[in-house]
Amino acid sequence: MNAEIVAVGSELLTPDFQDTNSLYLIRRLGDAGIPVIRRTIVGDRPADMVPTLRAAREASDLIVVGGGLGPTGDDLTREAVGEALGRRLVFHPEILTAMEARFARRKRPMAESNRRQAFVLEGAEVLENPRGSAPGQWLEDGGRRFVLLPGPPHEFEGVFEEQVWPRLRAWRKGFGIRRILRTTGLGESDVEDRIAGLYPETGSVRLTVLASPGQIDLHVSSFSEISEAAAAGSADALTAELKSRLADFIFAETPMPIEEIVARLLTGEGKTLATAESCSGGLLAHRLTNVPGSSAYFLEGFITYENAAKIRELGVPVGLIATNGAVSAPVAEAMARGARSRSGSDYALAVSGIAGPSGGTEEKPVGLVFVSLAGPESVVSSRNLFFGRREAIKWQSSQKALDMLRRALLASP
Repeated sequence: MNAEIVAVGSELLTPDFQDTNSLYLIRRLGDAGIPVIRRTIVGDRPADMVPTLRAAREASDLIVVGGGLGPTGDDLTREAVGEALGRRLVFHPEILTAMEARFARRKRPMAESNRRQAFVLEGAEVLENPRGSAPGQWLEDGGRRFVLLPGPPHEFEGVFEEQVWPRLRAWRKGFGIRRILRTTGLGESDVEDRIAGLYPETGSVRLTVLASPGQIDLHVSSFSEISEAAAAGSADALTAELKSRLADFIFAETPMPIEEIVARLLTGEGKTLATAESCSGGLLAHRLTNVPGSSAYFLEGFITYENAAKIRELGVPVGLIATNGAVSAPVAEAMARGARSRSGSDYALAVSGIAGPSGGTEEKPVGLVFVSLAGPESVVSSRNLFFGRREAIKWQSSQKALDMLRRALLASP
């Protein structure tokens, strides 16, 4: 069996929205040993959707259509699939009753437009969606299976896990295993040099390298027709080789972000943290406090963008800035000392740099960032030259700071 994904939504064809549902679905279908041969994003017009759906029917055994099941005038997935397959839409009063009850529980009136969501393709099974008003649908047509899922990610994933996944597991022709290694502190070419020669030659094991600002992820996937243990053995053998070459640049073996790793280390050690930020503008504090339970370790954050604020709030000596400039190792270290002293924290992180796009010089170009860590024993700093747009430089700055703290916590006695 192979699969195809059709993501419906004109918004997905703009730079403002990302098709995260398809990324999730590719991973889960891989777990069932079902390869995805094509993914298509199509706008809301039936004139565009219908030929796409007909082509999918010719090429794939399983076609998953996401989005376009809502109540608005541009939610036309039901109609488009019906036209593509020659199926009429049938009204289901029990779906309308369930929707009315859902709105009543929330003490909200149900709009007349919601009635459209009670229409189901002829011959299709309804896939319940307790998280929203749009039910999914399962339809078998000429040996092909069409699955219609609502677009909002929490609804999409919920209906898939509860209604679709049990059916797919029954068709499983093999066993898929995935492993992930998350690294920071190395560029993509550096990672490539370290793992040279490890790319599998067999199609049953795959290695994919995914780069993003400040982070390189390595995904290992393995498939076996024999057993899950056989798939795991192949994946684990390659993962072990990768770990030996990337060593302490690996910060996680799960999809967990580095701020959660740092949170666990701080909590486990019973240590506290403060931050002092200039060019990152509070991004570091945001990432730290975005982790549930962060009040157990995060005490305080200073956003000292202006030099006067560094002097006033953190006690950075005027002469230090005059001599070295705000973007310098001595000033970043003074910021970290000041944040630690004034908050009473065990550790403090400081960031000072030039995020751009202007403000750089030949001596101090855009992307130059100094990150400092003050701890119980010492104060250290790191000089970095990050590339990319302003947002990417800010993100890499916060990533570097978190990694410095991670390493310090792992090395502490």
